Amino acid sequence: MSSKVTGKAFDAKIFNRLLKYALKYKWQFYISGISAILLSVFAGARSVLIIDSVDDYIAKKDLEGLLFYTVLLLLFLLGEVILQLIFIYIANWLGQNVIKDIRTKLFKHLVYFRTSYFHKNAVGKLVTRVVSDIETIAAFFSQGLFMIVSDILKMAVVAVIMLYQNWKLALITFLVLPILIYATKLFQIAIKSSFQEVRNQVSNLNSFVQERVTGMKIVQLFNREKIEYQKFYEINNKHKKAYIKTVWYYSIFFPISEILTSIAIGLLVWYGGLKAAVDSTITVGEIIGFITMAQMLFRPLRQIADKFNTLQMGMVAGDRIFEVMDTEETQPDSGTKTAPNFRGDIAFENVRFSYIQGEEVLKGVSFDVKAGETIAIVGATGAGKSTIINLINRFYEIDSGKIKVDRTNITEYTMDSLRNQVSVVLQDVFLFSDTIYNNIVLGNKNITLEEVQEAAKEIGIHDFIMSLPKNYHYNVKERGVMLSAGQRQLIAFLRAYLSKPSILILDEATSSIDSHSEKLLQKVTKKVTKNQTSIVIAHRLATIKKASKIIVMDKGNIVEQGSHKELLKNPEGYYKTLYDMQFANEKSA
Repeated sequence: MSSKVTGKAFDAKIFNRLLKYALKYKWQFYISGISAILLSVFAGARSVLIIDSVDDYIAKKDLEGLLFYTVLLLLFLLGEVILQLIFIYIANWLGQNVIKDIRTKLFKHLVYFRTSYFHKNAVGKLVTRVVSDIETIAAFFSQGLFMIVSDILKMAVVAVIMLYQNWKLALITFLVLPILIYATKLFQIAIKSSFQEVRNQVSNLNSFVQERVTGMKIVQLFNREKIEYQKFYEINNKHKKAYIKTVWYYSIFFPISEILTSIAIGLLVWYGGLKAAVDSTITVGEIIGFITMAQMLFRPLRQIADKFNTLQMGMVAGDRIFEVMDTEETQPDSGTKTAPNFRGDIAFENVRFSYIQGEEVLKGVSFDVKAGETIAIVGATGAGKSTIINLINRFYEIDSGKIKVDRTNITEYTMDSLRNQVSVVLQDVFLFSDTIYNNIVLGNKNITLEEVQEAAKEIGIHDFIMSLPKNYHYNVKERGVMLSAGQRQLIAFLRAYLSKPSILILDEATSSIDSHSEKLLQKVTKKVTKNQTSIVIAHRLATIKKASKIIVMDKGNIVEQGSHKELLKNPEGYYKTLYDMQFANEKSA
């Protein structure tokens, strides 16, 4: 993730890119703009009415005219309030719709990223991009862009009216403007760097908390509470320091702007009062009106500095979000064929693959699986067993060679249709914070509750689910923590069974299962794998004795192939050694 700071107070490229999302809602955009223009006109007119009412009616004691001007002033104030209401509502409405569109587009982009991207980037940082960074963009529109435009228009209208009313008083008021504008410029540049650091520290904080909460069991098992607390304290302290730095810049800028505003008003009172007393070339109404207009001129300028920072924060957030959007990590899907219901023939032809360039995990692997066969893949940790599963599902692209299903290269099939025909039951089952039913159908509205119940009865886990509170509507909470590892495995198996796959893959699917559950799964396995291609990756060799073929892997190579009986006939074989070691361990246990 980028953490660069451009040093520029305003990034036109990011600004224009964000603006394109707002222009989708043209009417709302135009209404906000027109409201901003009218607000500036009403604010200027209010000042003129004050000058006229003092000079023409209060000074001359014209009560009837004063009443008319008072009513007129109230009408202008009411109109200003209504316009302000419309402006604020539409600007916020626009901001929320823009971030809805950006968030939707960003998440859609993320879900198609290749698996390796999520290995390289912390989940907490990605969550920050999708949630808090995008919220900052909402403020970019509602509190930044449109407010700045409105304030600039007010200042422009007020400046014109001041010059028209009395150019000398106007020039006196403008004397401090260059200093204030220069101070604002320095403030904007300095604060952007600070805000960038704040966003980085927020991202680090989110990432740290997400990882520790997810891994809290490990933290407590290894008695690391104090250590992790100390790490959190340090990260949190860095966030505090970054934020205080922004407060420091604010605490310098706003007193300076207040002093300059006070100097301008003091000069107005001194010069105007002198002229009014000596030669009456300046009226009391003009002095009062210019004091009002000076505040209308300087206050927006101070607010612009603050709102410009909101604008900058939005652009910093936009830069980080667009960096993810511009990342080309999507798994290439050049396939044009829709995968049918496969017969199930699988062929690996001299497949080479490496997660890191130059470090091969598979070193020219070749094997064939006939339709309806159940093959098992065994080997030590890191031999490349799970990699084969990832490649069949195209989570990664191979370096060279071919993988064919039904004599067709899998790259010719569309990704969606290929994965629809392959079901995987993993060792570490992931369940969403939702009901058992929703975790089984995964949003497929075509699968009814009755179908799920019938499938559960077929594989023998219906009674287990019915024993839970709310049975199929039982919420398993985040990652399925309300269920045991074995129960999660049963749910995953039902999910795979219900999808009626052409190819079933079991990756250490019985490693977390007790003996009772294992018997259930063996029954399910027989039912599901009957006349269907299945690939079983197993640690316990006793569970794969009846496999049609066993592939033995070591360090990315296939070292043996054959049935259980055939492999045991080789006394020096790798499989025989594994089997004897495991059998001896189980016997001694």
